[in-house]
Amino acid sequence: MSRALPKYNKHRVAFIGGAAAVVLSGAVIAGSALAGTPDKSDGTTNARTLAASPGTISCPDVASKLPAVPASAQAEVNRNLTLLQTQIQEANTRLQNTVGQGGPNFVNNAILGPLKDKRISTIDRIAIAIGRKGTKPTGLDSLAACTLNAGGTNAGGANAGGANAGGAKAGGGTASNGTAGRQSGGAAASGNTGAGTISCPDVASKLPAVPASAQAEVNRNLTLLQTQIQEANTRLQNTVGQGGPNFVNNAILGPLKDKRISTIDRIAIAIGRKGTKPTGLDSLAACTLTK
Repeated sequence: MSRALPKYNKHRVAFIGGAAAVVLSGAVIAGSALAGTPDKSDGTTNARTLAASPGTISCPDVASKLPAVPASAQAEVNRNLTLLQTQIQEANTRLQNTVGQGGPNFVNNAILGPLKDKRISTIDRIAIAIGRKGTKPTGLDSLAACTLNAGGTNAGGANAGGANAGGAKAGGGTASNGTAGRQSGGAAASGNTGAGTISCPDVASKLPAVPASAQAEVNRNLTLLQTQIQEANTRLQNTVGQGGPNFVNNAILGPLKDKRISTIDRIAIAIGRKGTKPTGLDSLAACTLTK
């Protein structure tokens, strides 16, 4: 009996030690997974490492580049300067809410591009307001483009740490946005699943009599409206399968509407210089997608 007891104790110690080793190794594995260590099966980084900031959008200051603003235009200029700030805030919010969505050009196509178009339209209204009672400033459109100050992570579908956060794959693939994609009937839903065509209301037929002195400017802007539609349709063809469910509205139809509002406004102003300025033409700015 006295000899059997030490032998039993040795086996007991060995068993407890082995169990502790199993528990410890399990804790190490779990800790490694939570830390986002590379997956040995494909060398990619765990999704937790993609949680860093997507960066921020910054734009050139417009107010400091304006000439003296006539008192009669001050309210309109201030309103549009405030709108410029609101547009930046909205773009930054969208940047935060769409981390991991779209292809490698998602941020440019769906956020920075539309923001630039909105800023061009708003800056143009500022210049027009100043020009009514003073000298209309030129060259302000150069202040429209904004940039992304990246936070060194996945911003709009770019690869971060070797982990692909690309957009939806055509032909039933999934969108790598941290979920299994926006599933619809088992297939990943994409903003531009089929090209279709963009159609817009006709503006020329809704215009009043155009003064002879304004005819050339009106014609030039009517031609520009057609060019804008053609460019939007080309972009529609080139981005099939990209973006989230609102990609076409946000990256194509929205910017097209902003461009058309600015162009239609110039037409109305040109007619109003020597005649009665038409009203309500902005209702013709919105376009639709027909499949």
